[in-house]
Amino acid sequence: MANVFYTARKTLRNYASGGNVLMGATLLALIVVNIPGLTEFYNSLWTHEIALQVGRFNLFSHHGEPMSIMAFINDALMAIVFFTIGLEIKREVLVGELSSFRKALLPIMAAIGGMVLPVGIFMLLAHGTDYVAGAAIPMATDIAFSLGVLSMLGNRVPISLKIFLTTLAVVDDIGGILVIAIFYSSHIDFVMLAIAAGLLVLLFIGGKLGIQTKIFYLGIGAFVWFLFLNAGIHPTIAGVLVAFCIPAVPVYAPKKYVKIIRENIGNFQREDDERLSSRTILTKEQMNWLKEIETASDKVISPLQDLEDSLHPVVNYIIVPLFAFANAGIYFGDLEISNLFSGVSLAIVLGLVVGKFLGILSFSWLTVKLRLAPMPEGCNWKQMASISLLGGIGFTVSLFIANLSFGNADPIQSQLLNSAKLGVVAGSFIAGFLGWLMLHRTLPKTPADNTSEDPETEEKERTANELAEI
Repeated sequence: MANVFYTARKTLRNYASGGNVLMGATLLALIVVNIPGLTEFYNSLWTHEIALQVGRFNLFSHHGEPMSIMAFINDALMAIVFFTIGLEIKREVLVGELSSFRKALLPIMAAIGGMVLPVGIFMLLAHGTDYVAGAAIPMATDIAFSLGVLSMLGNRVPISLKIFLTTLAVVDDIGGILVIAIFYSSHIDFVMLAIAAGLLVLLFIGGKLGIQTKIFYLGIGAFVWFLFLNAGIHPTIAGVLVAFCIPAVPVYAPKKYVKIIRENIGNFQREDDERLSSRTILTKEQMNWLKEIETASDKVISPLQDLEDSLHPVVNYIIVPLFAFANAGIYFGDLEISNLFSGVSLAIVLGLVVGKFLGILSFSWLTVKLRLAPMPEGCNWKQMASISLLGGIGFTVSLFIANLSFGNADPIQSQLLNSAKLGVVAGSFIAGFLGWLMLHRTLPKTPADNTSEDPETEEKERTANELAEI
C-alpha cells in the first residue's frame, strides 16, 4: 500500500507542476497569435519542413513527403506523450489503483460516464451538421490541467480525491486511445502494419527474455512508429503499444541491491580513515566499488519505471507545453462572441461542462449506491461534484482530437477547427473555474489528513536505520 501511495504522490507532483507550465504556454499562444505582425509569423512557423534523414530515408516523412513542424509535434512528439501514458497505464494495472478491481471500479465507472454523456450531448446538437465528426472532442480529461487546479488548493485536498481524479484521467486516456485507434485510421497498408506487428512481437519476446537495455525498445519502437504513421494507423497508438512491451521487472530484487551496497560500502570502511577524509583521486579498486554500486542501482529499477521517471519532465515541461503553444493559438480577429453560443463551440462547451459533470457524478453515485465500490476515503458528495466539474478540463487530448477531426486544409475545416479550439479552451476554463470555486467552498479550511501513510518519511527512516546498521 505504501508503494501505491508513493507512486501516486510522485505522479501528482509531476502533473501539478507541469500543469502550471501548460497554462503559461496556452496563454502565450493566445497572446502571440492575436498581436498584429506576429499572427502571420505564428501561423507560418508550423509549416516549415523537418527531417531526420540518412541517405534517401527520412524518418520524419509521411508517404514520402517530409513532415511539417506542426505534423512533427502532433504525430511524433505526441507519440512520446502517449508512450508515457502507456507506461502509466501498465504501471497502474500492475501496482497502482487499477491493480485491484474494487479500487479501480469507481474511477472506471466515473470515466465511462464522463465519456458517454459528453459524446451524447455533442451528437444530439451536431446531428445532421458538418461538425458531427468531432463528437469525441469533449470526452477527454486533461490530467495536467486538472491537477494543476487542485494544486492551487494546497494540502486542503484529500490525497484520496487526487488519486481518484488521476485514475479517472488515466481511464479516460484509455478511452481516447481506443477512439483514435478505431475512428481516426484510414487507407490502411496491411503490409506495413504486418511488419510493425512483427516488431511488436519481437519487443514482447525481448521483454519476456529479460532484455533490459532501453535502447533496444526505443530503437525498434521508433520504426514501429514510422510504420504505423505510413500504414494509416495513427502513430500515437504505436507509442502506447510499445510502452506495453517495456519490462516492469528489474534485474535485481531490492534485497540483493542492499546486499551489494553494503558489501561495497564495507570495502570503503576498511580503508584508512585519513585517506577517506581527504579529497584525492580514487584508486582503481575504489572506482570499481563505485561502479558496482552504480550498476546495481541501474539494475534495481525496471526499464518501465526508469523511462517513466526520465520522460515525465520532458513531457510535462517541454512536449505538452509546446503542443499547447502550437495548437491553442486561436485568432479572435474573425470570431464573434456569438460563435461561442452556437455550432461546434457550443457543443464542445456543453459536452465538457455539463456532460462531463453529469456523467462522472451520476455514474459515481450509482456505483457507490449499488455498493459496488466505496467512496474515496474522507470525501463527500459535494467534493465529488467539484471533481466531476474538474473532469471537464479536456484541453490537451481534446485539442489533439479536434486536429484529427478538422485538420484538413480546406477553409471550412479550418474554420471548424478554430471554432472547436475556442470551445475546448472556453469549456476547459469554465469547468476548471467552477470546479476550483466549488472545492474552495466545500473543502475544510484546515489541511486534510494526508499523512496517515507517508512512504517518503518511512523510506527516510528505513534508509537511516540501514546506514546505521552498516
